[in-house]
Amino acid sequence: MELTRRAVLAGALGSAVGVHGTVRGRTARPSPATVGSTVDARIGFVGDVMLGRSVDEHWRGRDPARVWDGLDDRLDALDGLVCNLECAVSGRGERRPNRTYYFRADPDWAVPALEAGGVAFASLANNHLLDFGPVALADTRSHLADAGIAHAGAGPDRETATDPTTVDIAGITVGVLALTDQSRSYAAGGSSPGTAYLPLDPRLARTRETVDRALHRVYEAGADLVVASLHWGPNWVVRPAATQRAFARWLVDRGVDVVHGHSAHVLQGVEVYRGRPLVYDAGDFVDDYVRKPELHNKWSALFDLVIRDGQVRALRADPVVIDDETVHPAGATSLPATDEEAGAWVRERLRTLSKPFGTTVERAGVGIRIPLADRQVRD
Repeated sequence: MELTRRAVLAGALGSAVGVHGTVRGRTARPSPATVGSTVDARIGFVGDVMLGRSVDEHWRGRDPARVWDGLDDRLDALDGLVCNLECAVSGRGERRPNRTYYFRADPDWAVPALEAGGVAFASLANNHLLDFGPVALADTRSHLADAGIAHAGAGPDRETATDPTTVDIAGITVGVLALTDQSRSYAAGGSSPGTAYLPLDPRLARTRETVDRALHRVYEAGADLVVASLHWGPNWVVRPAATQRAFARWLVDRGVDVVHGHSAHVLQGVEVYRGRPLVYDAGDFVDDYVRKPELHNKWSALFDLVIRDGQVRALRADPVVIDDETVHPAGATSLPATDEEAGAWVRERLRTLSKPFGTTVERAGVGIRIPLADRQVRD
């Protein structure tokens, strides 16, 4: 991993690395999280961005920016977007045998679409990056690199796949590690390509060692803010398992500032632990998946981490609707009644699913706001 020029944060980061290169919990870290400067920034987080299959067919030869229909102002207001890229971006490769679903997008439109959406980081640690084999995986990494989009979570070997990365967002060095507990058969080997597959359970020695090694490198790179992007858990489940909650909290104890979960295809609740947001599942952002009316999986959210004066003040979430291989805002009075209903449903869903964690959820425009800082200080 290429190191940034930013100096390692004094005190907290320096004390995080033990004598054997493992990472100790940073018990003295401030709450809320700080980024070591007085910068103001907004960093977006969304779940699955699946640009393959009928999404690919729909948008080939069209204006790629329109896949984010009507979200231009909201995406433009962000300093960068973090997503899970749930497909290969390539025109090559052969289908991997014995799979049910295969996701691949044409780079001619998919890369400009990601650029138009302001994607700063794309997680590749998921169960579809190897659908068209190692050639398509390598192409995906190459296309993202050429576009200046940081990525992690897959590579030509295990070391590369589990290696974190850093990305500059509004002058903040954001360190990201990307892991998945999905599709063990896609796991990278010692010299074979694949994903950063890892059982996401803090009780397992191999898991602790892999995460500590990645965090060590993130701290060496001088990260101001640390994100763990996790593709985990079963589909269509609306509450995280106890092991997921334990792993997320363990990550924060090890120095992670944002847990960015995805994979279930539905929204889950948000927990605030030591002033850090644990987004257990951000749902999907664009896809062509089956519609499940009882789960409203086509009603989702664009999450927005608000940083003011160097403090991580709040997490906001604006409702979105996925329709016709496109994502657009929900809940605005100018939109059809069904979209107003979607906005209200997303707000109540996040409030209801976050309540068991003791999370404060406030109304903010068409969306919601979860305070992370002192309630007397507003973003």
